[in-house]
Amino acid sequence: MGDWEIDLVIGKGHTILERKTSFTVSTRVDDKSTQTVTAATIGLLIPFKSAVLTITADNGKECAHHETMTESLKCDVYFADPYCSWH
Repeated sequence: MGDWEIDLVIGKGHTILERKTSFTVSTRVDDKSTQTVTAATIGLLIPFKSAVLTITADNGKECAHHETMTESLKCDVYFADPYCSWH
């Protein structure tokens, strides 16, 4: 446990899934700005900080402040290869 995948779903909110266990946390966000998504990610995962080793995100602008996530959660942040979701 510890490898998380984040996704911003328009109309549904911000969802974070732990890959091995499928444990999911989510919240509604008002917009997809970098500040909003970064704050939502940290807020959702801080209670599980000891179980956060990596975060994998899409390549959207909303994850541009990934350094803040890395510092706050003490984890690595990776970005998916475009059009290669199976990697």
